[in-house]
Amino acid sequence: MNLLLLTPDDCPEPGLARIDGRRLLHIRQVHRAEAGDSLRVGLVGGLMGSARIATLSRDEAVLEFALDQAPPAKLPLTLLLALPRPKMLKRVLQTIAAMGVQRLVLLNSYRVEKSFWESPWLEPASVREQLLLGLEQARDTVLPDVRLEPLFKPFVEDRLPALCQGSRCLVAHPAAAVTCPVALDEPASLAIGPEGGFIPYEIEKLEEAGFQAVEIGPRILRVETAVTALVARLFA
Repeated sequence: MNLLLLTPDDCPEPGLARIDGRRLLHIRQVHRAEAGDSLRVGLVGGLMGSARIATLSRDEAVLEFALDQAPPAKLPLTLLLALPRPKMLKRVLQTIAAMGVQRLVLLNSYRVEKSFWESPWLEPASVREQLLLGLEQARDTVLPDVRLEPLFKPFVEDRLPALCQGSRCLVAHPAAAVTCPVALDEPASLAIGPEGGFIPYEIEKLEEAGFQAVEIGPRILRVETAVTALVARLFA
C-alpha cells in the first residue's frame, strides 16, 4: 500500500492510532518498518499526512500521526457499468477507486447473468474492502459512491436522467459512428456494457435518456480494460 488508511475506530484519541490485521502485516512484511519509522497515512473520508510508529509488536502497531493534506480531487465522472463477473468486479472496484471515479452505478443488462447479482462480493463490506485497496494504491481517502441498480428499464427511464443531469452523457458501443472525446473539461456520465456490449434495445434506451454512443476503435476489450482506457481517455 502507498497510503495507510485509518478509520475513526482505529483512533482511541486524537493523533493516536492502533493498527492490527492486514495493515499490520503489510507494515511488518512489505514496508519492513520498525519503531520510529514514518509512514504516509490518511483518514478514510478525511485528510492525509504522516505518522511515526511509536511501538510495533506482532499484535499491534501504535502510530502517532498528523493530518494536514487534502486528498486528490475526484474525477467529475459517473460510471454506469453493467455488473461484471465477480472475479472481474473485484479488480474493477479497485481500479475505479484508484483512478478517482466519483460515482459508480452497477446496473443490469440482458447479457449479465442473474447469478452475478447473488455474489457475496456485492455485500457492502466486500465492496468497501476492494475500494479501500484502490484508495491505498492511489493515495486517496475518499470512497466513491457505489449504487446497485438490478432493474435496467426502470433505472434508465426513471432515475438516470436526474442522476446524470448537467453532464456529458456517453455510452461505449463498438458500432458507434462517433469517436469518444478526449480530455473533457466538463462533468461526464459514461456507460460501459458487459462482455459482448449492450444489446440494441439497451443502446436505444440510453440514447433516449440523452446518451451518445461512442467508440474507441475496432478492438473489443475486456470490461476491466475498457474501464481503464475510457476513463483515462476522457480525463487525460
